[in-house]
Amino acid sequence: MGLFKILFWGIFCVLLLRSGIGIGIGISGPHYSEEDFPALEVTGSSNKQPYRTSYHFQSPQNWLNDPNGPMHYNGVYHLFYQYNPHGAVFGDGMVWAHSVSYDLVNWIHLDHALYPTEPYDINSCWSGSATILPGNKPVILYTGIDANKCQVQNLATPKNLSDPLLTEWVKFSQNPIMIPPEGVEPDNFRDPTTAWQGPDGKWRVVVGGHSHRYNRGMAILYHSVDFFHWTKYQDPLYSSEVEGMWECPDFYPVYINGTNGVDTSDLGPDVKHVMKASFNSHDYYVLGNYIPEKEKFLPETHFTGGFLDLRYDYGKFYASKTFFDNVKSRRILWGWVNESDSTKDDIQKGWSGLQVC
Repeated sequence: MGLFKILFWGIFCVLLLRSGIGIGIGISGPHYSEEDFPALEVTGSSNKQPYRTSYHFQSPQNWLNDPNGPMHYNGVYHLFYQYNPHGAVFGDGMVWAHSVSYDLVNWIHLDHALYPTEPYDINSCWSGSATILPGNKPVILYTGIDANKCQVQNLATPKNLSDPLLTEWVKFSQNPIMIPPEGVEPDNFRDPTTAWQGPDGKWRVVVGGHSHRYNRGMAILYHSVDFFHWTKYQDPLYSSEVEGMWECPDFYPVYINGTNGVDTSDLGPDVKHVMKASFNSHDYYVLGNYIPEKEKFLPETHFTGGFLDLRYDYGKFYASKTFFDNVKSRRILWGWVNESDSTKDDIQKGWSGLQVC
């Protein structure tokens, strides 16, 4: 009798699936209404969007790529990300889209946080990070593509700190705050990290770069007393002879005793640091010791660009960004999944890409 029941229910489920009725699972993700976003409809598809995920973060429509400035602020998780408001392919005019959540599963899509409006970012607002300063004040550092297609670093702050969702951001009047240094190509200088504060009270931040002169990818190191005016150190925090631009660098501490996550500024004998860089279509990382007195990072291994280099993931995972969730004492990793569809397919379905964490 038991075997009969198994066969019966197995055949029943198969018939359900073949009939198109399907079985729903009670897990919700980024919510959207097809009435609110009619551009999502694709003709010739039985259920409009057969390849959209049920759980991972996706924009309602159009192209997205790098996660930017994730943070937890006053009980709300914020995720900014690269977004093309003009279509389902990458192009000029990229903005910082902005979504918020209370649980990292269900998301509310807000108006975009940063648009290309000024001479220093008129061609696009590219990737960057968020840092929460003393006094609970969040600040965004981001890359702008200026009128000459030069990559410069800029700063923005919330217009109203009492706004629980931080819906409006104001660009610093003295932008840009960093320009490509000598020896670094103007189109290979981007993606500032979350900043950390050293024992001397100064802030540090890393910007990804590449120099054809020295044939090196590099994590270019800057310091600041007030977070608004930055000075470059003579030497990069870390560099290697791996050919290509180091995109979306990330630099953060991890405890060797198994602690889940620590603040980005934490130092000590039980701490090692992770240096991550995105190149050759993957996210590579090395583990090592950061010596703040000498502003040196001494990795235990080196980037080689080879198969044996440490990676976050071996699939379509790129441009990742971490942040420290101080409420739950954990470090959360976001990454962009570019999928494998053709440009033609992306245009037809009306969207491209998703974020995973």
